Amino acid sequence: MRLRPITDSMPKPMVPVCGRPFLEHLLEQLRGEGITEVVLLTGYLGDVIESHFGDGSSFGMRISYSRGPEDWDTGRRLWKARPLLKEQFFLLYGDNYATFLATRVEKMFLHHGRLGCLSLHAREKNANIRFSADGLVDAYDRSRTASGLNAVEIGYMLLSRRIFEFYRQPDCSFSEILERLALEGQLAGYLVGDVYYSVSDPERLKITEQYLAPKKILLIDRDGTINEKAPRGEYITRWEDFRFIPSAVAGMKQLAGLGWSFIVISNQAGVGRGVMTAEQVWEIDRQMVAALAGEGITILYSYYCLHHWTEVCSCRKPCPGLLLQASRDFLLPLPQTWYIGDDPRDCTAAWAAGCRAAYLGPAGELKLLSKEQYPALVLQELPDMIPMIVSP
Repeated sequence: MRLRPITDSMPKPMVPVCGRPFLEHLLEQLRGEGITEVVLLTGYLGDVIESHFGDGSSFGMRISYSRGPEDWDTGRRLWKARPLLKEQFFLLYGDNYATFLATRVEKMFLHHGRLGCLSLHAREKNANIRFSADGLVDAYDRSRTASGLNAVEIGYMLLSRRIFEFYRQPDCSFSEILERLALEGQLAGYLVGDVYYSVSDPERLKITEQYLAPKKILLIDRDGTINEKAPRGEYITRWEDFRFIPSAVAGMKQLAGLGWSFIVISNQAGVGRGVMTAEQVWEIDRQMVAALAGEGITILYSYYCLHHWTEVCSCRKPCPGLLLQASRDFLLPLPQTWYIGDDPRDCTAAWAAGCRAAYLGPAGELKLLSKEQYPALVLQELPDMIPMIVSP
């Protein structure tokens, strides 16, 4: 209703986003996570979806359909689709898009042994989930009025077929099912750090289109990646002591020639330690940005964590806070974005944010990380990144 007149002739998931149906973006995201079998639960103008996607072969997937009247709730659609569903299955909504890391949701699902694991976004207002520190959902409130609500579920959930035991009748609201599952302690949650996007109304559709539009932006560390590091325990406190790494500038210049821009993300604990001031950090940054601009290299923005390493914050790497902030500010889909750094903590921060990691340095130093959990592309020098950009 909110997208009319666009939806007079097409269902909401088929609304064009960046020149193709929104549903194509969702299916591409699933395929990127290794999911190739999909059941589409169709209603309003479902034939438009079916005629576009067919059996899914042209999209590298196997697609089947469960059809129903347009006024059916998701709960009723799921009940009808039971013969097509496996013992565990992911459920996505057709109008939301968020960072989706299937293996992490599955890991949380298996760890807690519940009947469902919801992808959640932390929220203080207008929340419908109460999510505890141990990773469990202990309340789902459709009215959004209960006390202690601190998150909203955004779809991308992994469910067991045993959820159908909680149906009192086939024609029921899916929200009722989630409410019952939460009351019985049968829901876990995976907290997605990044925000989520939607095509549910014209304003959100416009933002989602900006988010999904192709971008040539790289996230990059500063000390040790762009410039030489100060000795351990010391900091670069003035521009006169700032020394560019020649190969880094050469690589950034080549990438800039291919249309890429950069966002700097760096820890600068010297401020928190009282060794330098925030003004000094930003003055060095101003000089660095100007010098790189002289080489044709664009720094779109710089994010610095100025906290002492003993302070509790979400922005000091290996925490992902600054990467998530860059994603929000520049509408960057992090799973398609690279973060380049010279420290294992850079790789950890990238992993936590759902971002791709490129590590500058000897591969042996990555022994501090679990390669299965925190994968990173190892580079000897920054120009080695270019083949990955040209032919990812």
